[in-house]
Amino acid sequence: MMNVYSIIAIAAYLICAPFAASIFSGVDRIVTARMQGRKGPGLMQAWWDLMKLFSKESTTVNDIQKVLVVAHCFFAVFSGAVFFGGGDLLLVFFSLTMAEVFLILAAYSVNAAYSEIGAQRELLQMMAYEPMILLTAVGFYMSTGSFGVAQIIKTDIPLVLKMPGFFIGFCFILIVKLRKSPFDIATSHHAHQEIIKGLTGDLSGRIYGLSELAELYEEVLMLGMIGLFFITSDPLSPVYAIIAVSAVMFVMSFTDNIFPRVKWEVLLKLAWIVTFFAGGTNLLLLTLI
Repeated sequence: MMNVYSIIAIAAYLICAPFAASIFSGVDRIVTARMQGRKGPGLMQAWWDLMKLFSKESTTVNDIQKVLVVAHCFFAVFSGAVFFGGGDLLLVFFSLTMAEVFLILAAYSVNAAYSEIGAQRELLQMMAYEPMILLTAVGFYMSTGSFGVAQIIKTDIPLVLKMPGFFIGFCFILIVKLRKSPFDIATSHHAHQEIIKGLTGDLSGRIYGLSELAELYEEVLMLGMIGLFFITSDPLSPVYAIIAVSAVMFVMSFTDNIFPRVKWEVLLKLAWIVTFFAGGTNLLLLTLI
């Protein structure tokens, strides 16, 4: 059963995650603008963009598209609620995969060329990052004897010391998962990459807003996973986790601005190489220890 701390954590996630992710996005946009010699948008521009979408009328190709996008948003939010509530990591990753599947189905359901191409590329991205995500869950289990987040954070030492390979591999696929350049092959957040949006090209208004909202919740969840490598029974460990998350965010923003988009063949090759050497080697070491 959930205790009062889990309920508070879930409530905080449901209420604060969109605001926090909007701030993350604002910082990323400001850093990007400074690197390009521009002033850039305000810190909360992502939040105002989201509110603007929810104020518009939705135009969809068919009713099933609405259902699929709502399901995508629900499973994305549910995944984060399970994670921050101290639940099972396998359930978190399974639910997160279901969220992506529903978004892909929504893109396929409109029978439009650009959305279909985006859906195909999103499937390729899933093939690239899912093995590393599953290996990371296995790594946490082998290091702590539990898939439960509530039990994992009770360790005496930061798990990054036992799982450096998993940490490196997870940070790498995080760029793919969050669709950052050079791995934003399904859809792009930057206008300079492409004119056609891709995966979400046929979404509009409040329905598009739901997909953007789900993305904000997902971003906080994935950054929370980074923090899980550092949080222990030490009361100061959340501070170390915040520093680590900030460093990872800076590296992702820097990478997003200096590398051009790669082809899908390069994406799969790099992701599987990193998974095999970083994740596989660390898994072997945990088996031998």
